[in-house]
Amino acid sequence: MRDWKLEVLPVGPLQMNAVLLTAPAEAGQPGEAVLIDPGDEAPRLLARIEAAGCRLVQLLATHGHFDHIGAAATVQDTWPLPLRCHPADRAFIEHLPQIQESWGFPPGRVPHIVTDLADQDEIPFAGDRIRVEHVPGHSPGQVMFLLPGHAIVGDCLFQGSIGRTDLPGGDATALEKSIRERIYALPDDTVVVPGHGPNTTVGREKRTNPFVRG
Repeated sequence: MRDWKLEVLPVGPLQMNAVLLTAPAEAGQPGEAVLIDPGDEAPRLLARIEAAGCRLVQLLATHGHFDHIGAAATVQDTWPLPLRCHPADRAFIEHLPQIQESWGFPPGRVPHIVTDLADQDEIPFAGDRIRVEHVPGHSPGQVMFLLPGHAIVGDCLFQGSIGRTDLPGGDATALEKSIRERIYALPDDTVVVPGHGPNTTVGREKRTNPFVRG
């Protein structure tokens, strides 16, 4: 895998962590970027891609909640890529404006989506692969993205906390299973990049998370 960088960009009033992966141009290979969870502040996200000198090659969603995909349509105005998500979260994205209004936020535009992400998929990036794992519980279509040493987990697990399960499609039993069998199965030194708040590690959460201990 070529050298790459992971940048966490908290965006919007809910300070959702958009994640930008960039691999600079190298030996005739163009610079490429992957944007995960384009939730808000599209101009800022686009500026970071431009500053990295990369072309956006993938637009991905860990899940379909509005704070994670609200800026996708505006990003697509510049980079006409589909937002890739798991099929179980299609309805959340298709009803984005109505859901935003129900939470007191201005309605946005529904992005173009492709519901093709599935468990154990591999997405090309920087000469290697990003692995997709289905980790339902916070939402039916929640996935995490795995790169060497890193797990981008959306709202499945946080530093000292776990994702909500009281929203439509939430399932506390499924969430605990996802955390125990998928996230806690990773090496302890794996950096966990959550959907909100600071990064943590698998080992730290296994030892100290008050909701799900390893």
